[in-house]
Amino acid sequence: MLRMSLGGILLAAGVLAGCAAEPPAPSGPPVVLPGAPGDQPQVVASAAPDRGGASQTEVDYLRNMIAHHQQAVEMTALTGERAQNPKLRALSDRISGAQGPEIGMMQGWLNTHGAEHAGHHGHDHATMPGMATPEQLAQLAASRGADYDRMFLRLMIAHHEGAVTMATQLLSTGRDEQVHEMAQDVLVTQQDEIATMRGLQAEVG
Repeated sequence: MLRMSLGGILLAAGVLAGCAAEPPAPSGPPVVLPGAPGDQPQVVASAAPDRGGASQTEVDYLRNMIAHHQQAVEMTALTGERAQNPKLRALSDRISGAQGPEIGMMQGWLNTHGAEHAGHHGHDHATMPGMATPEQLAQLAASRGADYDRMFLRLMIAHHEGAVTMATQLLSTGRDEQVHEMAQDVLVTQQDEIATMRGLQAEVG
C-alpha cells in the first residue's frame, strides 16, 4: 500500500478547500468620472445590480433625485424670458426635456415598489449636494441678460455636479438593476452637460 506524504495530504486538502470556497461577490462595471479639464479621470467601483426587492437605498436616492430634478426644471423655466445667449437657451431646453421624463420614470419606479414620493417641499436642501438655496433662486429670477446667463451657468454646474455625486453613490451601493440604469443615465447625461456649460462660461464671461 502506498503512503501519501504529509505534503501530499496538505496539497489535496488545499485543493478541496479551494473548490468548496464561495466565489467572491461580483461587482458591477467601474464608473469613470472624467473630472474637470486637466484632471485625471477617476474610476469608482460599482455595486453589482440584481433583481431583488426595493431597498431604502434606492427609495431614498430616487426621492432625493426627483426633488433635485424638479429644482433644475424650475430653473430652466426661467430661461425663456431672461437668457441672452442662444446656446444657453438651447441647453436649458435640453436639460428640461431630459429631466422631465426622468422624473416620471423615477416616480413610476417608486409607485411600482409601493414607495410614495415625499414631494419637493418635504426635502431639506442641505441634504442634497448642489441644490440652490431659495435666496439664489430669487436672485436668478431677478436677473436678466448676461447676468442671468452667468448666474444660471454657475448654479446649474453646481447642481449637476451634485447630481453626479448622488448617482455615483447609488452606483456604489444600490442593487436594483433598473435604478442602476437610471443613475447611469444621470451620470452620463449630466457630465456631458457640465462640459457644455463650462464651455459656455468662457463665452459669456
